[in-house]
Amino acid sequence: MAQKMKAAVFVEPGRIVLEDKTIPDIGSNDALIRLTTTTICGTDVHILKGEYPVAKGLTIGHEPVGVIEKLGKNVHGYHEGQRIIAGAICPSGYSNACLDGLCAQDGQSAAHGLKPMGGWRFGNTIDGSQAEYLRVPDAMANLAPVPDGLTDEQVLMCPDIMSTGFAGAESGNIKIGDTVAVFAQGPIGLCATAGAKLRGASTIIAVETVPERIEMAKRVGADVVIDFNKTDPVDEVLRLTNGRGVDVAIEALGLQSTFEASLKVLKPGGTLSSLGVYAEDLSIPLSAFHAGLGDHKIVTSLCPGGKERMRRLMNVIESDRIDLTPLVTHHYKLEQIEEAYELFANQRDGVLKIAITP
Repeated sequence: MAQKMKAAVFVEPGRIVLEDKTIPDIGSNDALIRLTTTTICGTDVHILKGEYPVAKGLTIGHEPVGVIEKLGKNVHGYHEGQRIIAGAICPSGYSNACLDGLCAQDGQSAAHGLKPMGGWRFGNTIDGSQAEYLRVPDAMANLAPVPDGLTDEQVLMCPDIMSTGFAGAESGNIKIGDTVAVFAQGPIGLCATAGAKLRGASTIIAVETVPERIEMAKRVGADVVIDFNKTDPVDEVLRLTNGRGVDVAIEALGLQSTFEASLKVLKPGGTLSSLGVYAEDLSIPLSAFHAGLGDHKIVTSLCPGGKERMRRLMNVIESDRIDLTPLVTHHYKLEQIEEAYELFANQRDGVLKIAITP
């Protein structure tokens, strides 16, 4: 009889439940990971609400930290019992997108058409990490050994949140001395703020209203935090920049209102770096876009993955350039996953990220 494991499974919009599932089989190029820590992402909440479609019966989750349980026969350079992480985006390493330098966009094919989320497989197109075990495909492109001395919680943000937030700063091409605005200080926005600081921004203006997130924003690099319930953030950003506007605005929430505000605070020639996952069509206001004549750039990013990206992110942590462990505000066992979803989806009790341990 096949061995069973506990897994958080999408049943229908509004229901992700803990069920028994068969421990995955692995192929020659795969690895089986025993999960030691994972977490819940805002994208998982989009799935829960039915705003992002996935197959019924799919195991959710895409932020794995664990130990190698078993290796496929073609996987070399690793050993059973080794601590690893794998990115939420797990590229094959040999697709057209990968060979074009866009590993996050792996998964496109003539048969399936354009799939801009194609590189995101865990908890999207294959079973994910909110379980006791996880199959990692194309393991040699995706398994990143955790350096000795780093805890699970120190590297828990690497597979998605840290990689995504940093990508917002990188795609925005922040330069030394830039002024940057970051709209929303949830986990991704906080990592974008931290990434902006590492990229050399001299003034970082964060926009948020939740007190715990305001304090965390200051802790990770924000010089000023605007409470949008107390003042209009566009007016305040323009006041703080003496009417000049910001070099880069990072949108980290996924709403029309924050997208529009990010565009309105840009200087002529500025860049809007969009990280939000949008559930509805966006519109671009004519005046904020300067009728298309403002030399603006609008860039988007999908969380970079693969083992080299993970190695670099863990290097940043190991060298004490940043500490993201304070983002873990709550701890739950996998058996409590439904309770954890209720807390996270409703953003109660100052929650930022939840460490889930099988």
